[in-house]
Amino acid sequence: MIGGERVGAILAAGGAGRRAGFAKQWLSLRGEPVLLHSARSLAGCDLVDEIAVVVPPGDEERARAALAGLCKPVVAVAGGLARADSVRNGLAALAACELVLVHDAARPFATSELVRAVALAASREGAALAAVPSTDTVKRAAASSPPDLEPRDPGPQRPERTDAALPLVAETLDRRSIWLAQTPQGFRADLLRRAFEAAGSAAAEATDECALVERLGLPVAIVPGEAANFKVTTPEDVMRARARLEAPVAMGIGYDVHPFAAGRRLVLGGVDFEGDGLAGHSDADICAHAIGDALLGAAGLGDLGRHFPDTDPRWKGISSLLLLRDIAGKVSEAGWRIGNCDVTLAARRPKIAPRAEEMRARLAEALGVTAAQVNVKATTGERLGFVGRGEGIAAHAVALLVRATG
Repeated sequence: MIGGERVGAILAAGGAGRRAGFAKQWLSLRGEPVLLHSARSLAGCDLVDEIAVVVPPGDEERARAALAGLCKPVVAVAGGLARADSVRNGLAALAACELVLVHDAARPFATSELVRAVALAASREGAALAAVPSTDTVKRAAASSPPDLEPRDPGPQRPERTDAALPLVAETLDRRSIWLAQTPQGFRADLLRRAFEAAGSAAAEATDECALVERLGLPVAIVPGEAANFKVTTPEDVMRARARLEAPVAMGIGYDVHPFAAGRRLVLGGVDFEGDGLAGHSDADICAHAIGDALLGAAGLGDLGRHFPDTDPRWKGISSLLLLRDIAGKVSEAGWRIGNCDVTLAARRPKIAPRAEEMRARLAEALGVTAAQVNVKATTGERLGFVGRGEGIAAHAVALLVRATG
């Protein structure tokens, strides 16, 4: 609250990601959706009383689940066709608030201090936004010249023109008066409602809410923004965001053990061996299981049992290479690529070395990497423990993941 007035925040996440090619609000950063990172910026501000998150229709429950741990009340509402429709829906959900902030879910790095500064400025001035001054020389472009209709000699000092007309500079603007708008933006709720009503259907053309207030001829205060408060829009922005939050590499360790079971196929690294197989719900490919656990661990995605529980009949008897292929996909979705995997089998039997290269090739194919990125080796256990007694096989694996860069 500010001076007894309730403050609400609208987290605008209603886009489907058609321009970017991905739904930015659900992009994983350090194992959490961008939506959650942006919501924390709002929830961390002591002045914010409640948050309305606006998401594509059908994503309301997903949003509620993602933001369940926030320290502020959260309501999830469906967005509309345009940004203006989505913000209107969020505004309606905050009917009890006299002051309203609007923040893009695709800006996960705004600090709570910036949120606070915008809220206070909006309380005083009626409308305010975060913005950063331009550090570049700014040019205004004129209409493009039409392409030449006939070829001509470019002359010694004139480069040959192409069919594609280039824009021309109309003037150089004084960059001291140029500010690049960010969010959050803040408003007295009744002013924002009035701005929407005055704009009518034209509100859909506005790229931010302050533009609607400007159309009323009313002032909007500028709060110095933050360089780190960039909007995740392009694949390059995704790389920049991940570089801020995530390590460039990650390592995981996998371990599995299975006893021998008479009458079952013995499958190791996707290769069939002679002799008794191993007990298990799937094909009990202990080599693939250990590598899968190492990959999931490196990506922070839990373990094999979480994704493929032995209580689920779908996985009964399934090839573990199919599980590995699925795990590789999950790792990729989390923003990683596989650097290498190394697995050691502790087995008195069968002999692994004669078929290690075949195992490497099968495992690599399932993971979508080269055989050079997978290593398989074995030890007999020196007749010690359950391995030395020939009661079962153990597998130890290490996996290295590298942050995807494009």
